[in-house]
Amino acid sequence: MTTTITWYGHATFGLQIDEYFMLIDPFFAHNPLASVSADSFNPQYILVTHGHGDHVGDTIDIAKRSGATVISNAEICGWLQKQDVKTHAQHIGGGFTHPFGYVKLTQALHGSALPDGSNGGNPAGFLITTLHGKKLYFAGDTGLFGDMQLIGDEGLDYAAIPIGDNYTMGPADALRAAKFLRAKHLQPIHFNTFDLLKQDANAWAKQVEKDTDSKVHILKPGETFTI
Repeated sequence: MTTTITWYGHATFGLQIDEYFMLIDPFFAHNPLASVSADSFNPQYILVTHGHGDHVGDTIDIAKRSGATVISNAEICGWLQKQDVKTHAQHIGGGFTHPFGYVKLTQALHGSALPDGSNGGNPAGFLITTLHGKKLYFAGDTGLFGDMQLIGDEGLDYAAIPIGDNYTMGPADALRAAKFLRAKHLQPIHFNTFDLLKQDANAWAKQVEKDTDSKVHILKPGETFTI
C-alpha cells in the first residue's frame, strides 16, 4: 500500500494513509502559496506542530466543520478544547497508536505561543510510522539539533525539513540536518512563502544529493509525492 503526501506550501501537508486523510499545520487563509482553500478539506485528523498562527492556521474552522481530531501537545489541545474542538494530546517523546499509525512527538527548537498569546507548550515535530511500516518525519519549525541523528536511526523513508532561515534552519544547517536524518526521500519546506524566507531550493537540493544518499523532492504547492 502507498502513502500519499501533498504539499500546500509553507509547512502545510495533506497525508493519505489508506482510508485515513489528515492535514498537518493547515495554514490556508493567509498562505500566499496555498493552491486551495481550507473549505476543500474534510480530514479525520489534523496534526499541529506548534502554536504559531502560520501553523495553527485554519485548524479550528476545519476541525469544527469536519469533526476531525487534532493531535498536538497538551497545551494546544487544551486551548482547542475550550473552542469545542476534539483533540488527542501528546507530549515530546510520547507516542500513541492512532488508527492510521503510530505518532511520536519529537523535539523542535522554536517557539509556540498561540495566536491570542496563550501558552502553546513546547514546539514539536511528528515521527509517524504508518500502518505499512513507512517512517515519515515532519520536523515542523526548528533549528538544527544533534538528536536529529537519533531520529535518523529510525530508518526514515521520508523527511520534511525547513530551509527558510531567519525563523528556522537555513540551507547550511538544513544540509547538516539531512546528513543526520539520512532519509531516503527529503523535502524542503518553510521557504519562499514570504520575502524573508527566500531561498534557492534547487541549489540546496543539488548540494544535499551530492553529500548524502537522500533523494530531494521540490514540490510546487498542490503537488503530490507517493511512497
